[in-house]
Formats: sequence, C-alpha cells, structure tokens
Amino acid sequence: MKNEYSFIAFFEYADDGISISFPDFPGCFSSAPADDVETAIRNAREALGLHLFGMEQDGEIIPEPTFAFRINRGSNTVPVLIDVFMPVIRATVKTSYVKKTVSLPAWLAAAADQRKVNCSKVFQEALVSYMNL
Repeated sequence: MKNEYSFIAFFEYADDGISISFPDFPGCFSSAPADDVETAIRNAREALGLHLFGMEQDGEIIPEPTFAFRINRGSNTVPVLIDVFMPVIRATVKTSYVKKTVSLPAWLAAAADQRKVNCSKVFQEALVSYMNL
C-alpha cells in the first residue's frame, strides 16, 4: 500500500455545477455536483480516497495513473490532478463512529442527565477498559 496517490479527475462544467469523475476508476464519482472549484477539489479528494481505501480493503490492484494526454474528454471538461494522502483517509475511516443503542435503568439515565454525563464517552472508555484495548 502506498501512502500517496495522484490521479486525473474530470471536472465537467454544467449549469447545475461541477461533476467529477475519474477515468481510471469508472465507478468513482462525487455524490453531487459542486458549486465551485474548491468544493470540487475537496469532493474529488474524498471520493478518490474512499474509493482507493475500498480497493485496498478488498485486496484489489490499484492501477498506475493514465497520462492526461491519453484520455479523451468532452469540450466542457477539464482534467485536474487530484492527490490523496492515504494515512489520513485510513485513519478517518477507521475512526468513524457507529450508533449503538443501549438500555439503562431510568433512574441511572436520569442521574447521568442531571450530572451532564457524556454517556457516549463513558461507554467508549468502559468498553476499551473491559476489552483491554
């Protein structure tokens, strides 16, 4: 696994914003058109990073980037080099949170609320301690 990747993204300009695609990864797109170039670059980095992370997790071979001059594009499309730093992506994905529902006796929940206890934090600390992590 490499720590840095750079691939060409296509920014396609239309009335509803900038759509992003990656010629080296046909299934990699941003979720919605961006309103400006800064947002498009952020969205492209996120889409590429998550796509590459998924490929790493699935054990897929990540291809070498195609040179921009070898890629056909439309008239309202601009190639943009997008780079991602994978350690940040990996850490972000691995520390994402999931919601768990727990049941507490009503008196305990009320006491925690009264003392403004951050139950999520307490549960996390308790699980880490309980599992010796």
